[in-house]
Amino acid sequence: MDTFSKILSGKAVAESVLDRVTDETRRLASQGIKPGLAVVIVGRDPASQVYVASKGKKAEACGFLSIKHGLAEQTSESDLLSLIGSLNDDPTVHGILVQLPLPKHIDADKVIQSISPNKDVDGFHYVNVGKLGTGAVTEAFVPCTPAGSMLLIERVLGRDLSGLDAVVIGRSNIVGKPMANLLLAANATVTIAHSKTKDLPAVCRRGDIVVAAVGRPLMVKSDWIKPGALVIDVGINRIPADPEIGSKSRLVGDVDFELALKTAGTITPVPGGVGPMTIALLMANTLKAACTANGLPRPTF
Repeated sequence: MDTFSKILSGKAVAESVLDRVTDETRRLASQGIKPGLAVVIVGRDPASQVYVASKGKKAEACGFLSIKHGLAEQTSESDLLSLIGSLNDDPTVHGILVQLPLPKHIDADKVIQSISPNKDVDGFHYVNVGKLGTGAVTEAFVPCTPAGSMLLIERVLGRDLSGLDAVVIGRSNIVGKPMANLLLAANATVTIAHSKTKDLPAVCRRGDIVVAAVGRPLMVKSDWIKPGALVIDVGINRIPADPEIGSKSRLVGDVDFELALKTAGTITPVPGGVGPMTIALLMANTLKAACTANGLPRPTF
């Protein structure tokens, strides 16, 4: 297999998801239904502003009603909760996303749990976490990054992962744990590895599938990977420029991509791998929420 064919780009897969979302949105429009996504951002964090703008543009491109609520840094927790309450009651809004991180004086978990589970397109509400954890995958809103990662895995290995060992490095509520539940639902044998795992490289080498989601640049080395394994790199880390050696600032994943490429069967790049999938699955979740709100079956992706 040549190097190019071993690289699993998320861009093409994400575009196919967005094309399907756009087509389904047109179909809903013929019934007088327009999916609505409301994004709430508190403060002026530059990275968050970029993310929110990107989500808004993509929602509009899909044919959604796109609403942005930009609040001042000093906005009180009670005022934010009040806004979410009004969005919960707004029939034109089907999905609500609160951009994280929030200012320190606001309890992020309290805010997330105040979102209606039926509008929780990030998949962080305990109701959706519980559905996913108990295997009710089609009824849950699944967090977008693991959902997108799972679609990439399915493109390579199919939907049934029976007989395959999967190793998830990282146990966060946003990626690691939901990723493990998705892999379990697809019949993989799953190990969740983390900072307390003994002999992490040896554990990783057991994986036919390795999902790296720890936020440590270039941590996973080539000799951690079973020859021919599928590697999904969720990490996105910025390495600063080093004037002494003339290097520029660059984005890298949790996997040492250039070296791992020689060992892996298939591997996602950073950037351009899981990243495009995350926003595509946000749009898919919003479409599903609009269908549910109108008593229509949810499309599958």
